[in-house]
Amino acid sequence: MVIFFMISFITNIIGPLIPEIIQSFNLSLSAAAILPFSFFIAYGLFSIPSGHLTEIYGEKKVIVFGLFVSLIGSLFFSLYTNYLTGIISLLLIGTGMSILQVAINPLLRSTTNAENFAFFSIMGQFFFGLASFFSPIFYMQISTNNLLNFIYEFNPKWIAIYWTFSIISLILISIISLSRFPKKKYKEEKVQFNSLKNILKNKWSYLYFFGIFFYVGTEQGINTWASQFLYSYHDLNPQIEGAKVISFFWGNMTIGTLISLVLIKLFDSRRLLMFLSCLSILILSFGLFGEKWIAIIAISSLGLSISSMWSIIIALALNSFEKNHGTVSGIMMTGIAGGAIYPFLIGFLGDFYDLKLGLMILYISLVYILFLGWISKPKVLNKKVNLNWLNSIISLKKDN
Repeated sequence: MVIFFMISFITNIIGPLIPEIIQSFNLSLSAAAILPFSFFIAYGLFSIPSGHLTEIYGEKKVIVFGLFVSLIGSLFFSLYTNYLTGIISLLLIGTGMSILQVAINPLLRSTTNAENFAFFSIMGQFFFGLASFFSPIFYMQISTNNLLNFIYEFNPKWIAIYWTFSIISLILISIISLSRFPKKKYKEEKVQFNSLKNILKNKWSYLYFFGIFFYVGTEQGINTWASQFLYSYHDLNPQIEGAKVISFFWGNMTIGTLISLVLIKLFDSRRLLMFLSCLSILILSFGLFGEKWIAIIAISSLGLSISSMWSIIIALALNSFEKNHGTVSGIMMTGIAGGAIYPFLIGFLGDFYDLKLGLMILYISLVYILFLGWISKPKVLNKKVNLNWLNSIISLKKDN
């Protein structure tokens, strides 16, 4: 849960920073979109190799290595703050985050058992959303109240975030190096020479890959461009109102995960995924085409409706395979590259056509996730609460 929190804190601060970075480096929307692109494309490049490393060396060594790579990236950006080093640094940080994402999911599944994995994955998303709620607030405090400037005069001020991340990474490396990790429970988790080849022959690996691709594209499309959208169409200050909306978006995602912890125990996760997809399409429409106050509420509320999509898709994917979950996790995490492609496409369309038109490509991803929930056939279904006692009480009352 600590790892989920840390990943989210640094990943989802990029969106609120975009308007500030545009001003600091005098960038176009397309040039600014290269920054989140360089971060998320690392998932596409390094997730599958990370899956194999996890199966060979175990989660502990891989997690420490991922944190070390992220530490190098954040220090590089903190010491040499310009557009070019930003691209290189975010690629390194994204590489570290991809390694962590790949290692943490099979570890979570093996320690909680397959039938409970969806529940605890949603709990991980709770911590993920919690960090994403606090990171824009941290950014807002740095921008408006000179937070941390009593230590050192940061120029630009927002680079203090990457100094903070460097310190967090160093602390976590120390803690995890001294921690004991559980041994693998299942022998079939060990790496096999043909495991990747066999998994890639399975159509479900591609279907779930695109589920992750489109979900992260949606999440980061909102996170990266919502603040700029509200500034362009409703004249809202990115440092104050824009940051607040992004913070509430992630805050609502945190609340949504708590609600989903209950719903996942009552309903089939596939049906829940379909319902959330339909609800998200409706809310997105209000956000794009509504008046200022409607757009603010709708964009913030999207956090509620998409909150458990990631967890459900990951659980469905890993529970559709009987073994080699490190490799499966690597393939799924490659789909996080959608967080690179979508913000870039939205920025490109925003430069040459219209930012609102660019954000409309989010409809494509939500429709695909709806389709995925409809066709999914996992080998292990999510464990639900037995409500037979409630049905018995209702039947007894009807008889009386």
